[in-house]
Amino acid sequence: MFKHELGNDAGSVATSVRGVTLHRLPQFQDLRGHLTFGEAGKQIPFEIKRYFLVYDVPGRHVRGEHAHRTLHQLLLCVRGSCRVTADDGVASEEFLLDHPSIGLHIPPMIWSAQHQYSDDAMLLVLSSDYYDSADYIRDYAEFRKLAGLI
Repeated sequence: MFKHELGNDAGSVATSVRGVTLHRLPQFQDLRGHLTFGEAGKQIPFEIKRYFLVYDVPGRHVRGEHAHRTLHQLLLCVRGSCRVTADDGVASEEFLLDHPSIGLHIPPMIWSAQHQYSDDAMLLVLSSDYYDSADYIRDYAEFRKLAGLI
């Protein structure tokens, strides 16, 4: 479960899953509203080549359930909430994304799944490369084999 204390200051913390980091992005508030941001190479630990949005997911459905060979992703639930499970084949941890200033960096060779979407959830995913179906590992046993675990 989500057990990392990010506090209110921008920064990142390591997790128990190899290479996975939880990020608190800078945020500002004034009479005009709230603003949060991230810059590639600074708060976002890679150059962004693609983004996609996941929304209107019925709460009981699971998305993801795959790993990438070379792709990095930063997941931000910009509205509502969802949970993300990250798994390196040895350690697994669940994270709650429930604020637009919280991002989860999923590096290559990490199995992840998104689940328990709130009715209003909108998940923004920033990717380090363009879509390539060959980069996906969709079988957990194959993932563990490629990770050198079996």
